[in-house]
Amino acid sequence: MPLSKAMNTKLNEQITSELYSSQVYLAMACLFEDMGLKMLAKLYRKQTEEERAHALKILDYIPSVEGKVRLLAIPEPPAKYTSVLAAIETALAHERKVTAQINDLVALADKEKDYATRSFLNWFVDEQVEEVESQLHLAQIAKMVGSSLVQLEAYVAHLVK
Repeated sequence: MPLSKAMNTKLNEQITSELYSSQVYLAMACLFEDMGLKMLAKLYRKQTEEERAHALKILDYIPSVEGKVRLLAIPEPPAKYTSVLAAIETALAHERKVTAQINDLVALADKEKDYATRSFLNWFVDEQVEEVESQLHLAQIAKMVGSSLVQLEAYVAHLVK
C-alpha cells in the first residue's frame, strides 16, 4: 500500500527536524570547540552525524513505500547559550521534542493502519529513548560538577573514547 499523503508530508517534515537536530548539535560542537572544550565538541560532532543518519534513514524509506521525498528549509540553529549546562539542557529539551514528533508519527501510522511505516518507526521509538537518556544523564553530570568544566570534560572523555 502506498504511503498516504498525510504520512508522506509528516515524514518529510521529520527529515527536516532530524537535519535541524544535526545543525543544532554542530553549532553546539563549534561553540564548545571555541571554549576549548574538545571532548564536549567531539561528543556533539558525533551526535551531529547520528542525527544526519536518522534523516537519511527516513529519506531512504519514503521511496520504498511509493512516497516522494521533499526537502524543506532547515531553520538556523541557536549559536549562543548562557552556559554549557544551558546548551546541554537545550539538547535535552530538543530530544524530548523529537520524541513527541516520533510519537505523533506512530499515532498517525496506527490511525491509518500503515503497518509498514509503524514497523519502520519502531527503530526511532527505541532510538529516542536512548537519545533522551543520554542527554538527561549528561545534564545531571553537568549539574553535579557545577562550574568545573574541566571535570565535565574529563567525564565526557570516557563517553567519546
